[in-house]
Amino acid sequence: MAQANYRINDKIDVPEVRVIDDNGEQIGVMPIKKALDLATEKNLDLVEIAPQAKPPVCKIIDFGKFQYELQKKEKLAKKNQHVTQLKEIRLHPNTDTHDFMFKARHARGFLKDGNKVKVAVIFKGRELAYTDLGKNLLLKFIEELQDDARIESDIRFEGRTMHAILAPQKGKSKNK
Repeated sequence: MAQANYRINDKIDVPEVRVIDDNGEQIGVMPIKKALDLATEKNLDLVEIAPQAKPPVCKIIDFGKFQYELQKKEKLAKKNQHVTQLKEIRLHPNTDTHDFMFKARHARGFLKDGNKVKVAVIFKGRELAYTDLGKNLLLKFIEELQDDARIESDIRFEGRTMHAILAPQKGKSKNK
């Protein structure tokens, strides 16, 4: 975890600082010596929070607890982060109704999880002569998912594969 380097107590080498107490209330601008005395009086640390400010902002807090809270926030942010993946659903021109619905249900689940779905119709052997069947199947699949998906990449034909990429509708996905 990336930690910012905070100067504490005697490491702060500026003549004046703006001080905030442990309750978050602003005490005011004072000499560094007086701020350090205030911090030691409360058995806490003087931590430089904003060194670029004029004068620098320091807070009277327990530095160990402060670092722990920062780590906790970072961990929570990392946990709530969702990386979008591209899931692939493969169909053939002769895919039957039940299989089609089963794969559509899986694709809907992927979209609800916030992932993109690449729907591919794969042609084998002589099936390549019936690309219109594959295109109709792909259009039917897109129509089946139109409530949950938007087309990100239109239908393309590459080699023996015809595919389209679907993305979740804005506001419809639930991030875990």
